[in-house]
Amino acid sequence: MSKHLSEDDAQKEQRLFKWVRIVVAVVVILLGIGSAFAGYAVVEHRNPVQAITQIFISPPQQVFGRDNILVLVEGLDYDYTNKDEEFSTNSRSDVIWAVNLDFSNKRVYELSIPRDTIATMPNGTQAKINQAQADGGVKEARTVIAQFLGIPAFDRYVILRIDATKAFVDALGGVDLYVKSSNCLHYKTNCTGESLDYDDTWGHLHIHLKEGRHHLDGDQAVAYMRFRHDWCSDPCRIMRQQQTLRALADKVKGDRINTFLHIGDLLAVFRKYVQTDFTNSELLSLANYYQGISPASIISDQVPYTGDVDLPGYGDSLVPDTARRDALVAKMLMPPPVPMASPDAMALAAIPASTLRVDVENGSGVSGAARRVADLLKHDGFTIGQVTDANRSDYSETEIHEHSAVTYAGARVRAALPVPLREATVVPDTPSPASPAATATAQTSSDVTVIVGTDVAKSTLVSQDHS
Repeated sequence: MSKHLSEDDAQKEQRLFKWVRIVVAVVVILLGIGSAFAGYAVVEHRNPVQAITQIFISPPQQVFGRDNILVLVEGLDYDYTNKDEEFSTNSRSDVIWAVNLDFSNKRVYELSIPRDTIATMPNGTQAKINQAQADGGVKEARTVIAQFLGIPAFDRYVILRIDATKAFVDALGGVDLYVKSSNCLHYKTNCTGESLDYDDTWGHLHIHLKEGRHHLDGDQAVAYMRFRHDWCSDPCRIMRQQQTLRALADKVKGDRINTFLHIGDLLAVFRKYVQTDFTNSELLSLANYYQGISPASIISDQVPYTGDVDLPGYGDSLVPDTARRDALVAKMLMPPPVPMASPDAMALAAIPASTLRVDVENGSGVSGAARRVADLLKHDGFTIGQVTDANRSDYSETEIHEHSAVTYAGARVRAALPVPLREATVVPDTPSPASPAATATAQTSSDVTVIVGTDVAKSTLVSQDHS
């Protein structure tokens, strides 16, 4: 009896040692993999989680096979049944964004189109641009909007169904933002003390907010985004949409613990309210690539208009400013141009500074930055043209745009700037003569435009305050 017990014990002991060896081997392998990831993370200055994701998740350039993609984003309008229930069958677009995901520079460009803008439909008639979604769904919307903008086509689309934004905000536990009236959105001064008060029982829009910082739930955030009953109407409505979108992005990025705790709710909202032709692997690649993107790398603007007309069958409609629209499309939605190579010093020295006219635009948001740069160039002999604000105030890097018949004009200006700015990108703006962008360029008499970024504003170059 004891002999059998000893044999059984021996067999058990052998099995135990076998499993111990397996467990130890697995632990050693895992430690080895972990050490490899940790070593890679140290060398690449990334945390281990980033190291793992970058090894297993392909970058978007590889996934899409190109350096940028264009995405149509639409938010659907809705109506109410006799039972006061929302429905969006054959609905028009309430929000229209043309988004350029720029992988080369890790930027996102978002160009909004007011929903009441006049566009040409496939049958040749004119209608409000949001009618395309109602007539032929996303397929017709993609065609009409691409033709309106003058771009080849959209690569992907995202449609936000009814209550998508409300559900996203609620899933995150609300959003914090500074509520602004139209005066504050446009002038940013003398805008305190105003209120947004409006009740539309039929349209289910009720908003009662004072200017200032608020924590908004889903209903309040949507009401703020929909509100357009002030003097600037749709343009201010688009500004509020962009502001809320940025606040949501900031919360997702800035409060990662909160995002992690609500990830289940967010995924449920996405599955229920979002329609897209992105694949899961594409979305994963984009999410990994753009994590931690700075607010300055998200550039927003909107298609301007020259006036409004009473369009038969559609009522008050907006006439687009085609010249300014085309300029925005060229800057925001087209692939980034290849920077100009630096010529040798002798070639630059052969260009007299006095023969070049330079415009300087302040894109840094720091008062006096453009004037200071213009003074430096003037002192070096350049002819200074306009000194004004850029189209936005969040350029992270200084840009030098060359639109001159003089070869290396942009590089000549760059070489005259102080050392911190001699790495600025020179972009040749030389569109074909038949393009709208060429017409806009022809209207300017400057050879070079310098857009001053925050890299300059942070340096001692603009430490003095100039008006």
